[in-house]
Amino acid sequence: MLNKTKLGNTDLTVSTMCYGTNMLGTAIPQDRADAILDTFVELGGNFIDTARMYGDWIPDAPTGASERAIGAWLKSRGNRSDIVIATKGGMFDARAGDYRMRVNPADVAKDIGESLDHLGVETIDLYFLHTDDPQVPVSELIDALAEHQAAGRIRHYAASNWAADRVVEANAYARSAGKPGFVASETFWGLAKPNLEGAAAQGYQHYYEGEYEALHKELPIIAYAATSGGYFAMRENGQIADHIAARYAEPDNDRRFEVAKDLAAKKGVSINDIVLAYVLNQPNQTIPIFGGSSPERVREAVAAAKVVLSAEELAALRG
Repeated sequence: MLNKTKLGNTDLTVSTMCYGTNMLGTAIPQDRADAILDTFVELGGNFIDTARMYGDWIPDAPTGASERAIGAWLKSRGNRSDIVIATKGGMFDARAGDYRMRVNPADVAKDIGESLDHLGVETIDLYFLHTDDPQVPVSELIDALAEHQAAGRIRHYAASNWAADRVVEANAYARSAGKPGFVASETFWGLAKPNLEGAAAQGYQHYYEGEYEALHKELPIIAYAATSGGYFAMRENGQIADHIAARYAEPDNDRRFEVAKDLAAKKGVSINDIVLAYVLNQPNQTIPIFGGSSPERVREAVAAAKVVLSAEELAALRG
C-alpha cells in the first residue's frame, strides 16, 4: 500500500507515487482505464497526472482524451474528494497543428477552461504550466495564475519543463508581489542518465542536475520519466527500443545498470523496483510519475514503494 504525504507547503495530501495517464482514452480505452484507476486507488494511490493535450496526437480521438477518461471515471465514482488531479496547459496544440509557444495568459486561460470541462470538475487541484516561454515575463504568468486561483478554478500552481533559474525567478517575483508562487516542479528525472542531445530531439529537456539540486531543497520534485522509459529492464532483457537507446546513450549507464542489477538481486526485487526506489528514496521530497497499461502493471510498479535504499546505495547508483 502507498503512504500519503503532504505535498510541500500545500494543503494537498497525495500518495507517494503518481499515476501518469497520457495513454488513457486512446491506447487504453475507458473500461481498462477505469480498472487501472480503481486498482491504483485500492493500493492507496490518489495522485493522478494528466494534461490538456494528452491524446491530441491521435487524429480520431476526442480532444483532451486523457482528461475526458479521468472525468468519466470520476463521475462513475460519485465522489472525488480524496483524489488529487494534476493537469497541465500552455503546451502546443497538437490537434490544431499549432506549434507556436502558448505559454501566455490568454492561451493558458483557454486551456484551463477546457480542462475543467473535460475533467467535469469545478476546481483543478494542481495546475502546471506544461512548458515555458522564456520570452514571457514571469510576472505575467504568476499574475494570471493567481487570478485563476482566486477565482477558484485552481487550488495550486506549479511548473513543468522549466529551467530551475526561471522557477526561482518566478517565485521571487511572487514573494515580492505578495502572491503564491509555484509549489512544485515537474522535472525530467530518473536513474538512467540521458544523452542530452538525444533526449532533446524527443522533447525531453531540463534534466534534473546542477541548479535543480538547489531548487529541490525548496520545492518538491514530481519526476516524470521516473522509470527511464524502462531502459534498465529492457537492457536486462537484452533488447532496448531504438528511441529509448537514443535517449539514454550515455556510458555512465553501464555502471548504473550493474549497480541496479546487483541491488535488485540483493534485495530480491525487480530492477524496475530499484529504478523507482531510487527516486522514492531521495532525501528531499520526490514523487515519481509512473505509467501502467493494466492493473497488473500498476501493482508491479507500486511494489517499489516497499524498497528502502540507504544513502550509500543511492550514492552507489548515482556514482
